[in-house]
Parts: sequence; C-alpha cells; structure tokens
Amino acid sequence: MIDDLDLGFDETERGEKGRHRRGAVRRRQGKSGGGRGKTLLALALALILLGGIGGGAFYGFDRVQNYFVTPDYDGSGTGEAIVEIKQGALLADMADALVAADVVKSTKAFIEAAEENSRSKNIQPGTYKLRKQMSGDAAVAAMLDLKNKVVNGLTIPEGRTAKNVYKLLSEKTDIPVKDFEAAAKDPEALGVPDWWFKRSDGKKVKPSIEGFLFPDTYEIPPKATAESVLKLMVDNFLTVTAGMQFADRVQKERGGVSPYEALIVASLAQAEAGNKDDLGKVARVAYNRVYGEFDCNCLEMDVTVNYYLELTGQKTKASKDMTPAELDNPKNPYNRKLRGLVPTPINNPGKQALEGAMDPPPGKWLFFVAIDKEGHSAFAETYEEQKRNEQKAKEAGII
Repeated sequence: MIDDLDLGFDETERGEKGRHRRGAVRRRQGKSGGGRGKTLLALALALILLGGIGGGAFYGFDRVQNYFVTPDYDGSGTGEAIVEIKQGALLADMADALVAADVVKSTKAFIEAAEENSRSKNIQPGTYKLRKQMSGDAAVAAMLDLKNKVVNGLTIPEGRTAKNVYKLLSEKTDIPVKDFEAAAKDPEALGVPDWWFKRSDGKKVKPSIEGFLFPDTYEIPPKATAESVLKLMVDNFLTVTAGMQFADRVQKERGGVSPYEALIVASLAQAEAGNKDDLGKVARVAYNRVYGEFDCNCLEMDVTVNYYLELTGQKTKASKDMTPAELDNPKNPYNRKLRGLVPTPINNPGKQALEGAMDPPPGKWLFFVAIDKEGHSAFAETYEEQKRNEQKAKEAGII
C-alpha cells in the first residue's frame, strides 16, 4: 500500500509549496484497484484461509482483521483539536501529527483517504482547527476547507457589533472600513437567504447584516476583498446554525417565533448576560417580556440604547450614566420601551447564545441583576423579588 504512494513534495515545482507528487500513484493504478479494494480482498482471503484451518483458528481473527483492515474512525468527529502541519511535511508526517492529536485513528486511514482524493495535493502547511476522532476521509476534507486553517488568523469575539467587526477586519487586512460597510448593504448578496428576514410579529424587516457575522477565528486569504471576507463569515453562520437545526427547532418549539426574532433574542442575551451560564435564562426573560405578561410587552434593556448610540456614532455608556432622554428617546428605533422586539439583532452572537435562544430553560422570570464579580445574575418573577436581589448586589459591591 505504502509502495503505491509517493509521499514527497514536488521539488521541481518550487513555486507551488505544499503540492504532493502523484505520478507514481497514477502510473501504477493499472496494477491495482485501489488500496481499500486490496484490503478487502486480502481480508476475504484471510477469512477463507482461517475457515479452512478450522473453527478454533478464529481466536486470532481480531489480529488478522487489524492487520488487513485499516483502523479508522467513523463520521466527522467531536470536540476540537489543533494540529500544526509543518512546512515541507510529507503525507506520512501529516498523518503522524493527526494520530498524535487523536484526529484520525491510524496513519494508514489518512494516507489512504488522501490517495483517493485528488484534491489532497492542495493541503497546505499551517495550523488547523479540526475535531477529534474523525474518519480519514473527513480529516482530508476538513484540511481542504480553508475555514479550518487558522494560521495568522483573526479572532472575532462574540457579541461584537457589525460596526466593530468592520474595524477589526480593517486593522487586519488594511481594507478600508467603508468597503465593508458598502459590501454589507446587501446581506442577501453576501449569502443570507431571504427567508431569514421574516418576522411573526408583523413588523417590517429592513435586511441587515447584523447578527450574521459569526464570531470565530478566520484566516483571511491574501487577496481578500471586503465582500469575500463577509461572505466567509456569513457562510460560517449558516453552517453553524444548520448544524444546530436552529431555524427548524425555533419554528417548532418557540411558539410562532421566527428564526430572525430568535436571532435578535440571542444577540440580546449575548449583550446582557455577564456569564455564559446565564445566556439561556436571559433569553427566556426577553421572550417573557415581549411575548408574555410583562406590562408594556417591551424589553426595557439598556443594551438596546447603547446599540443605537454606537450606530449613530455616539459614545456608549454604563446604564447609570444614561440620561432620561437617552433611555426613552422617541426617535430611537431601538428604544427600550418599544413594544415587541427591536428591529434587528444588536450584535453578532456566538453559538452558546444561539443555543440559549433556541432552547431556553423554562421559567417565568421577568427581571435579573448581576450579583457577583463573575457576572452571574439572580433572576426574579416579580419586581419585589428583583428589589431584594438588587439589594444583594449592592451589598456585594456590584451596583
């Protein structure tokens, strides 16, 4: 099997780093039906041989199977593993690194998968964010997906507004902020399906990119444009939410709330929760206030005021520093006393916030307040209970 592979890089094409020589493999394919075909044939012959020897010989079947069958995991794996592929690495070197990180079960699994995938010659040196216990085929496919390559990557933290994201991207790429702003004017052109911009509460939606720039670590291609970078982030959002079945579950489980409204709630939870443990509970509060028995059916969350201040080029403020005019500005479409949900998400939430909005814990909470320096909040169903929690927060020096 290994004899059929030339594991070196093509030294004659120095301008194309990381491309494998495949000539030896292709020239000898006429002699072989492929590595895995030979493996199955050999196993079948071994079984016949063992059967001829006698039933007692089957005690060694496991050893025979391990010799002839390539040890491999099934599926796309779980968790996360960071793997570095060094400059000039051979396929065998790559396989060793993947086995060491428990990404693939055996070097043979990766090498065979690479042999069968004609695009594997495009695997580049660098650092990859992969999963543990992937099949050889899945590992090869993941290493060919540039979203998993994080060398010189840029990390977009959870909860940043689109305006802040443009600034971070501009600093990394030298692409002007105005280019990102121009590209973002048409979210559907960046890949956001039009069905995302639907609401069940009757409010008209003006499509916005806010909420769809998924926070993650990205490697920005050398010749990237503002449009291509934002498309990469939108595509990541769509991949993550599809994997979660976010839209389907929201429509089935959230009582008529649309996926876009749930995305807005996720952004509110991301902004308000001081600790990831409270993301789901804050989402539940938002749902209860807008769709439940809260007097004004409004959010009354100061983070929406700050979003409007940032959106309009003003300085954001702590809640205690906001003026009555800022807290209840009739010209502010993100007014905290506005009935129902605000027009758009107010930031770009991460996966845990999305999970909290999709499947919040049950509860009738209408209020919450941070009560410790780790950002944990106490939740209350009544204003009287909220006042007692606020007193605890004061005693702890939080407010």
